Amino acid sequence: MTLAIDVRDLNKRFGDKHVVQNVSMSLEQGRICGFLGPNGSGKTTTLRLLCGLLTPDSGEGRCLGFDIRRQADQIKRRTGYMTQKFSLYEDLTLAENLAFAAQIHGLSGRKGRVAAALTRLGLENRAGQLAGTLSGGWKQRLALAVATLHEPQLLLLDEPTAGVDPQARRTFWDEIHALAAAGLTVLVSTHYMDEAERCHEIAYISYGRLIARGAVEAVIADAGLVTWRAEGRDLEAAAAALRQAPGVETVAPFGAAVHVSGSDPHALEAAIAPWRSPDIRWRQVTPTLEDVFIRLMKDAQDNIR
Repeated sequence: MTLAIDVRDLNKRFGDKHVVQNVSMSLEQGRICGFLGPNGSGKTTTLRLLCGLLTPDSGEGRCLGFDIRRQADQIKRRTGYMTQKFSLYEDLTLAENLAFAAQIHGLSGRKGRVAAALTRLGLENRAGQLAGTLSGGWKQRLALAVATLHEPQLLLLDEPTAGVDPQARRTFWDEIHALAAAGLTVLVSTHYMDEAERCHEIAYISYGRLIARGAVEAVIADAGLVTWRAEGRDLEAAAAALRQAPGVETVAPFGAAVHVSGSDPHALEAAIAPWRSPDIRWRQVTPTLEDVFIRLMKDAQDNIR
């Protein structure tokens, strides 16, 4: 097993806000790790600390075999970074953006690299198009092409598919998995549950603290959550009442159904009992990642002091 990341007790403050608190984790090479958590909970800061783009106030570790404090420049050279906001030059063509990135990285054989990148991501027919005229999905492909042009060992993705249609997101993730299969390690922050489920493992950050980590199935199992699914008529009234009932921790609509979850199965069944009727059908189901995510968000406390 080759560890791409191995860090311990990372801390980072900005003024009086403790943004990252004693985060420790390791990640194997070629794995995709998704970071979830409420807005402002420190996901992006944690990602940047893990790969040496930010220096921790305390803590230590290695990324790609380099010390995150003393050898950050070596890590940066081997890292690709794709931000949430499109940050390339909109008044340059796709080929020109890629050529500029190749020059910045000091790559040899630039013309061939640019052509290969365009072909790999299906952009060759748009090579002469201005980047600013692309739709969201095509901008995303171009940004990924630029972020991986220098063949990094680590790829950092900060909510990369926000505002992109489902087909473009699926194409994007197919490419990410192909890159990971070739040995690229990927760290990605996302709010999309279907994207988190595409990751080999996930980490839940709650206002600076790492509170859940592992494969999706393991995180769901470790949450200790019991979930009942209700379908039928008058669900709105039932849901409103159950939100106030003892033993109920979360109530969330799922299309025409409602998921009701709690940690104590007996208390949860007692809360549901008054709402069992021919009009409402109940069945116990395996909690979804979204059920767990909503529960964790409910328990999260802001770290602004």
